[in-house]
Amino acid sequence: MIKFLSKGLIRDRTRSFFPLLVIALTVALVVFGSGFMRGMMNSLLLDSAVILTGHQKVVTQAYNEENQLMPNDLALLDSDEMINQLEIEYPDFFWTPRIVFAGLLDVPDENGETKTQGPVIAMGIDFFSEESRQIEIWELEKNLIEGNLPSSKNDAIISSKLAAQLNVSVGEKVTFIGSTMDNAFTTYNFDVTGTFNLRKGQTDKQMLLVDISGARGALDMDNAASAIFGFYHDLYYDDQKTVDLRTNFNATNSDSSDMFSPIMLALRDGNQMGTMVDISNAMLAIMGGIFLVVVMVVLWNMGLMNGLRRYGEVGLRLAIGEPKGHVYRSLITEALIIGFVGTILGTGIGIAITYYVQENGIDYTKGIEALSNSSMIMPNIFYAQVTTDLFYIGFFPGVLATVLGTMLAGMAVYKREMAQLFKDLET
Repeated sequence: MIKFLSKGLIRDRTRSFFPLLVIALTVALVVFGSGFMRGMMNSLLLDSAVILTGHQKVVTQAYNEENQLMPNDLALLDSDEMINQLEIEYPDFFWTPRIVFAGLLDVPDENGETKTQGPVIAMGIDFFSEESRQIEIWELEKNLIEGNLPSSKNDAIISSKLAAQLNVSVGEKVTFIGSTMDNAFTTYNFDVTGTFNLRKGQTDKQMLLVDISGARGALDMDNAASAIFGFYHDLYYDDQKTVDLRTNFNATNSDSSDMFSPIMLALRDGNQMGTMVDISNAMLAIMGGIFLVVVMVVLWNMGLMNGLRRYGEVGLRLAIGEPKGHVYRSLITEALIIGFVGTILGTGIGIAITYYVQENGIDYTKGIEALSNSSMIMPNIFYAQVTTDLFYIGFFPGVLATVLGTMLAGMAVYKREMAQLFKDLET
């Protein structure tokens, strides 16, 4: 029967082409909408993760308690050995050391005298390791305004906002003035090789980026790090998995009686990040649910109208003696065939579009620049995300809604009386 009905649908395109087109386009919209919303939420979390929290972050317990002060005297020691251990125990992440430090940045004139000074927040990140992905996740090649990325440990790139404030040009030397890991006074010279703009509001207003080897030299932090950041290899944050991993690590490795004992923090453990994660998950569920319901209503209505449009055909089939049950089942089978084929086509189209946006993104730079006075960390390009649920989410509206609409419309088959059928045929 399925073969017979399939041939009928192919030959009579008025019954199949338009419903198939509507289902395919609607399912593609559902798949892409779901993937884009999930990717957009992840983009918001990723920027905070790259700059502030990581997907996971390992610090000492004492450092965590005073993290606002950037207390490098409480930093992790033997960080390289700890990273090797983390890579073995948690291979789903790539791990990288980070040093965060603050002080004054002194800009000398041609005579070596102070020309300008200003506060600076500097970050030592891993620029040079072969497996390092810091340039990629910071998107520094794209965000570089002038000059080049660091090529030696004494090179630094400076925020374009801070460069304008201090009147610093590419090629000049600047001097960091601060304190070492042992709270001793220190000065250290960096060569400015480039300027950058992260395009995230005021986030990089006073930012200086150096290689971690240079930061260790400036602060006497040999083989030490303020924190060790962990990121999923695909850069997509899984909150439940991350929390479970954090709980497992702390139960195994942390000692509450030792202030220098390592403690792992998930992204949600950062300042107000837990609220942001929960709100983003709730928004995703609400928007996705509303979108799915609206689409199901549209396809359900299409199935209903398609069934009513064939009211005369059904009457004729009943008049020539076809059983009501057979007519009803054939209508449902046709809806299943159309819904299934349309859903497969729509899912393929939707995943293809989602994958393209995942790789290339949608640039909102102009819109984000309008928020340049905001202190929020906002991405300037949103990416979609292809996940396993996109391969089946379209079957709910594409097949289920279409069949339900046809079933409801088909109930009229059992209400047709023989006397009314002959009356319909006479007219």
